[in-house]
Amino acid sequence: MKKIFIAISLLGFTACDQDKLLHTVPPTQLSSADVFNTPQRIEALVNGIYKAIKNSSLYGGRYLLYNDVRGEDFINITGNTFTGYESWNNSYSSGSNDIINLWSAGYTTINQANILIDGLGQSKGVISESQAAAYIGEAKFLRALTYYSLVTVYARPYADKEGQNPGLPLRLLAETTPANNDLARSSVAEVYQQIIKDLDDAEASLPANYSTALLNTTRAHRNTAIALKTRVYLTLGKWDKVVEEARKIVPQIQSPFKATSGVNHELQDVVQIFQNNFTTTESIFSMPFSSLDNLGGQSAIAYIYNTNSEYHLNPTGIFGDPQWGERDARRQWLRINNGRAFLAKFGSTAPFLNYIPVIRYSEVLLNYAEALVRKGELSLSKTLVEAVHHRSDPNYSFQSTTAQGLLESIWKERRIELLGEGFRSNDLLRNLLPIPQKGSASLTAGRVDPHDENYIFPLSNAEIATNKAL
Repeated sequence: MKKIFIAISLLGFTACDQDKLLHTVPPTQLSSADVFNTPQRIEALVNGIYKAIKNSSLYGGRYLLYNDVRGEDFINITGNTFTGYESWNNSYSSGSNDIINLWSAGYTTINQANILIDGLGQSKGVISESQAAAYIGEAKFLRALTYYSLVTVYARPYADKEGQNPGLPLRLLAETTPANNDLARSSVAEVYQQIIKDLDDAEASLPANYSTALLNTTRAHRNTAIALKTRVYLTLGKWDKVVEEARKIVPQIQSPFKATSGVNHELQDVVQIFQNNFTTTESIFSMPFSSLDNLGGQSAIAYIYNTNSEYHLNPTGIFGDPQWGERDARRQWLRINNGRAFLAKFGSTAPFLNYIPVIRYSEVLLNYAEALVRKGELSLSKTLVEAVHHRSDPNYSFQSTTAQGLLESIWKERRIELLGEGFRSNDLLRNLLPIPQKGSASLTAGRVDPHDENYIFPLSNAEIATNKAL
């Protein structure tokens, strides 16, 4: 009845009056023309992209969780479908919460980046050209990171047919209506081409650094884009490009390794970076939290791993490997309870304020080390992996004398150093390795081979239902 009354009432206005009424912007909202008309509003849009990528289903923690528990290093205890059990068990469907929520969070972030890029291209003179270029660089970096995160889980690995398998709908336009919702999937290779293009553009336009350690950790700068490129090229198996990018921020050939331009990234105390100081120069890019901005309950990765103790480390996984010795300081990342080890990297009690790392300098060194060993350059490769390991266990000696032996040591080092940070699944998939069987007496997850349908996530049912071109 209310709708009918409004419709009838409109008939009493002149055409001009109706037009004014129908196009009036409510005082609590902004028209698209107004969003880009002040520097403060533009900055708020930039901050909004960072807020979007920090969604609990994306880099707020769940994306990391899904990727790690799919591997063999965690054992599920609860069977709770709301805290990643389907990912652990590789039993998801297009309608699973994990699948739908991750997809939605990713494309929301991408669209917000697209809106900023498009809007700044049309709104000249509100901010300086250099500031606009820097903001666009941040948006492109965040878009690239998000597309990389999605393509590595929802599409076949690049190593399978050199990226010629179907990838993702490659959305590069600002969408404010459903008009362009129907969009076919680009190939995996085409998605990666866009990721690299965005990162190259970002490197060229991002600032070398910011005025504080907090901003250097939580906003993209030039070295952030370079560091992510080492990860992307490693996933593509382009070893020469990994080396080329890594050398920009790892110019030395012996330890201590340190970036000498932009932010001076280098390794830091391995325990402190997760307990007391989240903004050291090791932390290239992290998701920040504060007392007024944090995740709680099942949305918080710390709650899942530690407080509620839903996953413990597999005693036959990396936790039981001799490379992770008892004297290794990284054992302090764990909480032992009744003989079980629980990951405590992200904190234990609410409010959960530990920053979530997205890129660390140690990862760059390990990316560089793997690319070098693939190229047959064993000496520097070994020096790099030793630099990562020896800061927490200086007495350990790598005995590998062959390329394959050193490669396997690097893979193990990644499982130790990057535990819980969202790498294990992709490290298996990019090498077309099976996802190993794992489990306990009550809950088990079978082996998943590269040719199996559940080797990757299915596309989101929400996308399937609304995108007719899919």
